[in-house]
Amino acid sequence: MAVLNVNPNRMELSKLKKRLVVARRGHKLLKDKRDELMKIFLDVVKKNKELREKVEKLLAESYQSFLVARAVMSSEVLEAALMVPKQSVELDVDTVNLMSVTVPKFQYTEISSDEENIYPYGFAATSSDLDRSMQILASVLPLMLELAESEKTAQLLAQEIEKTRRRVNALEYVLIPQLEETIRYITMKLEENERGNITRLMKVKDMMLEQTYKYRERMRTPSS
Repeated sequence: MAVLNVNPNRMELSKLKKRLVVARRGHKLLKDKRDELMKIFLDVVKKNKELREKVEKLLAESYQSFLVARAVMSSEVLEAALMVPKQSVELDVDTVNLMSVTVPKFQYTEISSDEENIYPYGFAATSSDLDRSMQILASVLPLMLELAESEKTAQLLAQEIEKTRRRVNALEYVLIPQLEETIRYITMKLEENERGNITRLMKVKDMMLEQTYKYRERMRTPSS
């Protein structure tokens, strides 16, 4: 692991130690966030799977009933029966913050002149299979909106998990080891400089002692 390009002094060592503390704290927080996102994501995926299976089953039943109705009714009668719908839906899209991820929240309102009667046709010239198809479609609409909301939430959570995972890996395998290696390098450099200074001081001390000894010897020796 390459060390950072910094001057090996005590000030840089202090800065790097502080950066290392922050990096480790950030790494822990990001790991906790990733784990929590994964738990939420798995719950959403489970819910998404159940909703999809239910919606697909209901849609298959609705299509099957519609095909039977189309087989026993003329195309003109069928088209006239479905030409003017009796209900409409207004959809409001809001957002919710989920672990710093903005996910959609769908709210819908049904607008109808007669809430108890969803069929835009009379029953005299139509098949009961068409009634069943319409009834299933009316009941599956809220589930389809919930499924769309769930799938978009899962997609956004997956993107955030991937982004958080990359950040965790960058801290765990690049930045933190690089800081630790640089701190070790600067510490070794400072210790090496310290040993060099001690060695020089000992040599200076020995030289001074030697000079002092020689001076004393000269003072003791009488001049001729």
